[in-house]
Amino acid sequence: MANDALTVAVLGPGGIGGLLAGLLSRAGHRVICLAGETTAATLRTDGIHVRSGLFGDFRARVDADTALREPVDACLVAVKHTSLDAALDRVPPTALGDALLVPFLNGVEHPAALRARYRPGLVAPAVIRAESTRVAAGAIEHGSPFAEIDLTGEGVDRDRLDSLARALDTAGPATRVLDDETAALWAKMSFLAPFALLTTRYGLPLGDVRTGHRDELTALVEETAAVSRASGGPADPAQALARYDAFPPRTKSSMQRDAEAGRPLELDAIGGALLRAAERHGVSVPVTARVVRELAAAGH
Repeated sequence: MANDALTVAVLGPGGIGGLLAGLLSRAGHRVICLAGETTAATLRTDGIHVRSGLFGDFRARVDADTALREPVDACLVAVKHTSLDAALDRVPPTALGDALLVPFLNGVEHPAALRARYRPGLVAPAVIRAESTRVAAGAIEHGSPFAEIDLTGEGVDRDRLDSLARALDTAGPATRVLDDETAALWAKMSFLAPFALLTTRYGLPLGDVRTGHRDELTALVEETAAVSRASGGPADPAQALARYDAFPPRTKSSMQRDAEAGRPLELDAIGGALLRAAERHGVSVPVTARVVRELAAAGH
């Protein structure tokens, strides 16, 4: 990739994908959003409208299509795990060519699945820390006072990672390239899993969970940290709890929002993957197992 404007496809222009599409377009990059026909038509006409305390209130023009049909420098994958397989039909390996495939997905199991489908050296997993919601087609509300991206990719050309990171960083989100893909993914998982599982289990925002269900939160944080450590990731339970305590009390997880809206949950990608890793490494996670079991029993 050159240092000038990139052409970037965004698969799934929802809360995260729409935010990144809008920011990249505003920064002068060509953005092609990949979505269903109705959403694509709306985006072609109206563009993307972002409302953000951090990045301002703006509208950005984007191209849109139902499938990738032209060469791009990178394709950002910002769909939920629950719709990943169907969404990937919009990006055939032949159409991707030698573009980077950058999944912004929760969990830790997706890179292997994507490398089995696309050329392994093109898959560059990313982690984003931001709360952003799609309120209508092309309408994005970014609620968190931060947006940070960790870009990784074992076996991916470092110059290409650096070039994409520069584009993202200049567009808005503070972006860095990390060498250790496993550590980056487990750092996100260690923070996300306890937060998502408990806010969804009790239907409460983070503030009520960290006060009313402190013991369970602490147990989940410690269990997740143990699985992360065994998997080659970081483990700092005290830091995780301190981060939760610093969040606004009304913060909800995306899994909780999905539950409230009656959408499918990423329970397997988050809770299931955590339990599978625990079993693989012989780590005991009784509280996590119970919470995942209760969520599943509730129809999730």
